[in-house]
Amino acid sequence: MAKCDICGKGVSFGIQVSHSHRRSNKMWKPNIRKVKAIVNGTPKTVHVCSRCLRSNLVQRAI
Repeated sequence: MAKCDICGKGVSFGIQVSHSHRRSNKMWKPNIRKVKAIVNGTPKTVHVCSRCLRSNLVQRAI
């Protein structure tokens, strides 16, 4: 599960090109953390990317 529950950031695809210009498929995954957060007044475990954690979009539960 590589998808943020807050912003919806997910896996992105592209092509990796080597120095000799050989091309292969590449997948970039976001940095997802499983954290305990307050959702609708109750603590719940959610999958959140590090950008949302850094931007204080999530209120952490203690």
